[in-house]
Amino acid sequence: MPSDKDTRVEKTLDDLRKLRSDISGTAKLIKLEEFKGEFSDFPNNLSEEIIEIYRKKGIERLFSHQRAAIENILNGNNVVVSTPTASGKTLIYNAVTLNSLVNDKSSKSLYLFPTKALSQDQLSELFDLNKMLGDRLGLFTYDGDTPQTTRKAIRKQAQIVLTNPYMLHSGILPHHTKWINLFENLKYVIIDELHYYTGVFGSHMGNIVRRLKRICSFYGSDPVFIMSSATIANPGELAEMITGEDVTLIEKSGAPRGKKFIVFLNPPVVNKQLGIRRSYISLAREVSGILLRNNLTTITFTNARLITEILVKYLKSDFERNVNQKGIIRGYRGGYLPAKRREIEKGLKSGKIRGVVSTNALELGIDIGSLDGVVLASYPGTISSTWQRFGRAGRRSSSSIGILVASSSPVDQYIVNHPEYFTGRSPETGRINPDNLTILIDHIKCASFELPFVSGEKFGNEDLEEILDYLAENRVLLKRENKWFWSEEGYPADAVSINRVSSDNFVVVDTTSGEKVIAEVDFSSALETLHEKAIYILEGEQYVVEKFDFENRKAFVKESNSDYYTDAITYTKVSILDLFDDTGFRDYIISTGEVHVFSQVVGFKKLKFFTNENVGAGDLQLPQREMHSTAFWLTIRKELLDSVNINNEDKIEAVNGIAYLMRHISAVMLMCDVKDLGVSVEDNITKEPVRIKSGRFTGNFENGGHSFEPNIYIYDSYPNGIGFSEVLYRKGKTLIEDVLSTIEGCDCPAGCPSCVGPPIRKGGKHKEGAKFIVRSLTGKVYN
Repeated sequence: MPSDKDTRVEKTLDDLRKLRSDISGTAKLIKLEEFKGEFSDFPNNLSEEIIEIYRKKGIERLFSHQRAAIENILNGNNVVVSTPTASGKTLIYNAVTLNSLVNDKSSKSLYLFPTKALSQDQLSELFDLNKMLGDRLGLFTYDGDTPQTTRKAIRKQAQIVLTNPYMLHSGILPHHTKWINLFENLKYVIIDELHYYTGVFGSHMGNIVRRLKRICSFYGSDPVFIMSSATIANPGELAEMITGEDVTLIEKSGAPRGKKFIVFLNPPVVNKQLGIRRSYISLAREVSGILLRNNLTTITFTNARLITEILVKYLKSDFERNVNQKGIIRGYRGGYLPAKRREIEKGLKSGKIRGVVSTNALELGIDIGSLDGVVLASYPGTISSTWQRFGRAGRRSSSSIGILVASSSPVDQYIVNHPEYFTGRSPETGRINPDNLTILIDHIKCASFELPFVSGEKFGNEDLEEILDYLAENRVLLKRENKWFWSEEGYPADAVSINRVSSDNFVVVDTTSGEKVIAEVDFSSALETLHEKAIYILEGEQYVVEKFDFENRKAFVKESNSDYYTDAITYTKVSILDLFDDTGFRDYIISTGEVHVFSQVVGFKKLKFFTNENVGAGDLQLPQREMHSTAFWLTIRKELLDSVNINNEDKIEAVNGIAYLMRHISAVMLMCDVKDLGVSVEDNITKEPVRIKSGRFTGNFENGGHSFEPNIYIYDSYPNGIGFSEVLYRKGKTLIEDVLSTIEGCDCPAGCPSCVGPPIRKGGKHKEGAKFIVRSLTGKVYN
């Protein structure tokens, strides 16, 4: 007989079916059946005292993956556990670190979390365990909020230190002489939420771990690395790239799971010619209301603070209609004071709060009790993040429901048409390149400040001594005999931002009332986001750029209430420097290699929020940029293009539309932001570029009578590359097939923001041409 919760979930599904019918939208349903779990006894080499405290917490047996991980760790193996949300990964590293302390009081452990909020939540769990052990262990967080007056005591007394990569990079490693007790006895290093360490951030993290291992070696310790990750395609590979060590992968989960329904809801098209869909925000409001009216405790996730506050306002007006209902709907995001966040978390646990609207601040493993439903107001950017958010409901083996409400973006449309990604193995690959020369040199500087380098030492896979000599020639280091010493004032970690490749940043100055610095933007993004008349968005607030001072690296902005955002138009030329590999097929060639990228921002377009409708444009002439990077490119053979029965302008626009989609779908595969990837189209015969509008290309192409044979380049937006192109080359055929399914899955007649972009000319046939070309590439035209 179904439980009351099961009945309410089924009623919610019926209401959603009715909503889909009423609005003429489309929906897809995935049902994940209940899994009873797979259990094992505690391993024999785990202390009886530790086993007893977990038994007191009601845990008589471990999940199978917990036992496998604990046994490997106790045998001295580095481990990464890649299992779903709420599968008990925290127990694994807490059990072994406490076990170590019970057996050896001098043992130390270092916990690394990507956010301060998560470290505070985990500290609360450790405090509970420590209380059961008689409050005899030293447990402390050490981050930017830690008072200076307590830091000295923490360094002396801490047995478990909870911190984040930022603090480790700039606050602990440069001052390792104050942490001798920690580094001499460091037994375990825990890296939680490993899947967050991809791209630039992950590349920095790989170098921070190199510096950590170097200092540990100096003090005579050799810690075991324990990592946890959401489900991605390559957790073992990513763990080994970050730690530089062999790692045992545990990925078969033994955790029980309640029945879960996942719904992918696509808003209806309200303007078929432009491909504009109904606002996903208003639909997310309606969907959240259905869950709440069926008495399901609900969390609605958004991707921006502004959208969070809008939805909170909407839902409060819908559900808080008298004094007794006040406070049942709350918002949760960065910027709230810690006391308010703790109050909201407590209200969710107790059931006093029925609905919360949150940014990704509640995505990670903060304990907020058992929720019944999750609504995603647009795709969060990665499949792993989607599962993290859906995993917030049904965390205690009960039935639950998750709904993704798609926006008009190509990535959202691609995802809602590929629900198989959520039932099979994740297609997302976490990629990093710790040997990116710019990032590597920054961390070699940091490492040389911490300890002098000695001839014969290794740090990464590049020629270390060549880099050290280069820094010595530039008087950054001082070489004496076979050692290199830091020779500048101050310590370099302060100048290295671990979220960016380069630290040559632009300052954003708000002049609305006086002058106030509100943000920094890295050099590579500044020209596209801070040009004059650009709309700069910070924490959901909009600002218009009034002055761009390139020489002094400043942008002056004022608050704005515009209903559009801006997208830079960039002229780009890509030249191949070195071909690493290529594979030829009948109608196309895929290649990867090193490239030279020349680019210049020459204009911008204005796009309406929520619909991406183009409402204006402007011209610009900003400084030129050049860099070396790595790229993947698709060459469409001229014979195929010649066979497409449309005019030349439509052919060019069709190729541009394919490139637009390739860039967006590549971002899904690579777990990165679309802006992390550059895109350019060139004629392989004349080597002439086509004008690019940040992923949409326009303009006439003069080819001097030659046949047009396009190269579509997808390149890393960072100097020297992060490793994205290598993955795209391996997945080239899959990428082309996914482009086709996205085009064929879109109902618009002639192109829209959800597929190949809207037509530039009235009566254009670029969508028809793009479909024919990609069908030919996949062989489907000839079947």
